[in-house]
Amino acid sequence: MPVKSEETGGLSRNERHILLLIRRHGPLPRARLAQMMGVSAQAVGNLSRKLVHAGYLTENEVVRGKVGQPSTPLSLADNAAFFLGFKIGRRLAELALVDFAGNVRMHRQMVHTHPEPRRLIGFARDGLATLCNSLNAAQRARISGVGIATPYRLWDWGEEMRGWLQFDLAGELQVDLPFPVMLENDATTACGAELIFGAHDLPRDFLHLYVAHFAGGGLVLDGALRHGPTRNAGAIGSMPMPGGGQVLDHASVSTLERMIGGPLPPDDTGWNIPPEIEREWAADAGRALAHAAMSTVAVADLGLVVLDGAVPPATRSLLARSMREALARIPGAGIDRPRVIEGSLGRSARILGAAGLPLARNFLPGGVPGPGECA
Repeated sequence: MPVKSEETGGLSRNERHILLLIRRHGPLPRARLAQMMGVSAQAVGNLSRKLVHAGYLTENEVVRGKVGQPSTPLSLADNAAFFLGFKIGRRLAELALVDFAGNVRMHRQMVHTHPEPRRLIGFARDGLATLCNSLNAAQRARISGVGIATPYRLWDWGEEMRGWLQFDLAGELQVDLPFPVMLENDATTACGAELIFGAHDLPRDFLHLYVAHFAGGGLVLDGALRHGPTRNAGAIGSMPMPGGGQVLDHASVSTLERMIGGPLPPDDTGWNIPPEIEREWAADAGRALAHAAMSTVAVADLGLVVLDGAVPPATRSLLARSMREALARIPGAGIDRPRVIEGSLGRSARILGAAGLPLARNFLPGGVPGPGECA
């Protein structure tokens, strides 16, 4: 079993800022870091030397032949820390071991008809032991924690899910683990993954929509993922629709499954839907998501919506086009319609976001989780 994590909470905000910039932009020389942070080159030199000495950064080969002095880009050290992620979905549970640079070192999954608490805890405990034992002792000492991505209120999914009503998932998993366990809504973690691992250069304010078995979302304001007092901010799927029902009644994979009369696979293989049915679903889902986006923009003045989901890229693109068309038809006097782009992580967003919870807690500016954490 894993060894107790090393202390990683001693990094200053500026040190965390350096790590964040390199994570988002790739290897950067010290002069560029100083420019981006608005601090002196000497300050960045001192901070970066500390991070290199601690093993969080590595110095790449010197770059010569350009204007000015030769520069030495700094990059994240893969083995600086490790993060474990556990994702619970309607038909698929996943575990992942992610390194400091965001690489998935190992992945495990289990298909189920519905998520049953005790079976999932058994899968998680066995799988976490396997993931941890794939590392050597020094690497195991750098495991920062386990993040859990799960839908909230699982007991609302049907009578077969009543076992979740009084089940303390994080507390059960914490038993015998020497590092913290953090739990967050799965759609929120998908949004966090786009912030941490995504390919887009995102603004400081945007709405993230994630279409899986049910639809959900995440809200980013002033560059920070907003959770709300009950950790349920951005619950777009629960938003009421004109004429009755909620967004999740339209913009969900479960709705598409009802239309085709059977379950879809939990990955892209075998995703074979009659084109006319997929177009009909995408049109209806696009209208629902456009309504949710415009309602959110009216409240929070957002200029961008990132649309992602546990669907193949072609289906996501169809859904994005439908949403843009629906947005153009919605009355928008007094507000600006947001731009819609596709997310960059797809099916991997929630499991990466789960692993990103301990990463954010220890290595991102202001990244301390709230009540979802078990010490």
